[in-house]
Amino acid sequence: MTTEHGGHAAPANATEYIQHHLSHLRNADNTINLDTFWVSALLGLVFLGVFYMAARRATPGVPGKLQNFVEWIMELVNDTVNSAFHAKSKVIAPLAITIFVWVWLMNAMDFLPVDLLPKVLEFFGVYKLRVVPTADVNHTFGMSFSVLLCIIAFSIKAKGVGGWTKELFTAPFHAHGAMAIVLAPVNFVFQMIELVAKPISLALRLFGNMYAGELIFILIALLPWWAQWLLGGPWAIFHILIVTLQAFVFMALTVVYLALAVEKH
Repeated sequence: MTTEHGGHAAPANATEYIQHHLSHLRNADNTINLDTFWVSALLGLVFLGVFYMAARRATPGVPGKLQNFVEWIMELVNDTVNSAFHAKSKVIAPLAITIFVWVWLMNAMDFLPVDLLPKVLEFFGVYKLRVVPTADVNHTFGMSFSVLLCIIAFSIKAKGVGGWTKELFTAPFHAHGAMAIVLAPVNFVFQMIELVAKPISLALRLFGNMYAGELIFILIALLPWWAQWLLGGPWAIFHILIVTLQAFVFMALTVVYLALAVEKH
């Protein structure tokens, strides 16, 4: 039996509960995950607002807590950028900071109680909500596709259209004369595989880890209250590492891929 709640059937058992929490809020055409879009957009605004506030309050004297926190993040990201990206670029550091903080904020939505926001939105007639954008494979692939476009753009800017096109057919197997013509199709296939594999690995790594974390929190929410406290606390503490590590890995790999894009092979 299922009970009616606001015109919608409430989950009656564990299977329905899990399915309910893994269902997206979608538009009328069932083509856009509205929860993923709005949560990620709002978190992007939070990131911009906090960093803008920190920049406005920055002082050469004794820094405040917010300034210290923002400067610590920027130093962490800058160290990663400087160690991996040796070319000159005004874009790479801001891009890396944006990726790290934005992805971390989206991952951190997993720390909210599973039923908190869905229950709140039920009062406004919204009965489906997934609050972790990075647990949506569409979103992670969207971000990784943006990284792919950046890789191509950085390559063209560093080598020119002709240089980038030539590299597609002459690397990784270099040859001269007739052998260069023979190996050109092989090189092109390998280049395309390498190019496509980068965004796929970025997307699936982030999605897989965050989806698994989300599912574990849902399963913990099905347990009695005492078991939730017993298992939820340690898992949440461990998940802090996962959330931060996955944001860092996505950022670091993006920087590495862009560094490889500007190098001549």
